[in-house]
Amino acid sequence: MSWLSKVFELNPVGLNWPRGVLFLDIALVPLIVFRAIGHEQYLVSALFGLLFAWLADPGGGYGHRASHIAVFALIGAGLTALGFGIGGEAWGWLVLATFAVTLVAGLTVAFGVHRFIAAVLLNLWFIVALGLAFSLHHHARIPSYTWAQVLAWTGGAALWIVMTCVGWLIHGRQDRPQPVAEFPGDTSRRKLTQPLIMFAVIRALVMAGTVALAFGLNLSHGTWLTIAAMIAMKPSLEQATLVSVQRLVGALIGAAAAALLLLVPTSEHGLRLFAVERGLEVVAFVLFMHGVAIQFWNYALYSAAIAMGTLILVDLPQPSDYAAEGYRVLWTVCGVGIALLVMLLAGLLAKHTTKAPPQPA
Repeated sequence: MSWLSKVFELNPVGLNWPRGVLFLDIALVPLIVFRAIGHEQYLVSALFGLLFAWLADPGGGYGHRASHIAVFALIGAGLTALGFGIGGEAWGWLVLATFAVTLVAGLTVAFGVHRFIAAVLLNLWFIVALGLAFSLHHHARIPSYTWAQVLAWTGGAALWIVMTCVGWLIHGRQDRPQPVAEFPGDTSRRKLTQPLIMFAVIRALVMAGTVALAFGLNLSHGTWLTIAAMIAMKPSLEQATLVSVQRLVGALIGAAAAALLLLVPTSEHGLRLFAVERGLEVVAFVLFMHGVAIQFWNYALYSAAIAMGTLILVDLPQPSDYAAEGYRVLWTVCGVGIALLVMLLAGLLAKHTTKAPPQPA
């Protein structure tokens, strides 16, 4: 009961419904655009570009915010090009690229915590881009061009720059606070100590290893293995354990609820099937809105909402493929298990190599 209370412990100040509604308002723009032009395969890139630019927004004057987001968007565009460019290549290239990107992202802590968080977001997007590219490469009927994915990502980030300009004008061209106040805003530089470097190296090795398992063994929906391991990798074993349990509980709840909702379109045909699918898309975006609103309220419920919305959107083309949910939950369990095992072994090794303090005379 003690662990259960920790997993579902609520943080009252972390509930933010206006933020969730704002996300829904702006996320509907790329949804309508890509639905209208008939290229839904680029929607995910645009949504991630929009969401991550929002999270990386440092606040302050509009010029400072726009330049910061523009640099973030350009780096993300480069990672998008790399991810979708090598997504269909041999898995060894994917492992090497993941190790390099994750290591560089880990070392950016030297430039401040805020920039480190931004680098982690880009790192996460690179893993998602690899998974999308690998999946689209095996679906010859769905064309996907690297330049179009880059343009979609950049367009999503540019949409947030436009939104910041609108907000800046509405508030009388005054400096604005950081949109997501819960994210660290510290940009002070710090020295790269040996523990920080070792953690960055270990984290890069874990990410590269999970990518090797996911793509080398051609695991069905294996990207969830790497994403789960990345989320579970925390400096503290206790913190990593709690986040891992919350992630698992959220994945189980989200997968079960998504499977139940996906029962609806399996019995429909024709125009009714089209209407049900469009309705489920709206449900998925409403779930994302709830996820954004409760992200810092409770991580388990946040994970459930995000997992449920993601599974609905991903599995709408094949609503009766229930094995997909099982694979995703399985790889989530394996990913957090690998991360916790590595953290435990690293902690034991650190204790073993630490010299005992000298005894007083």
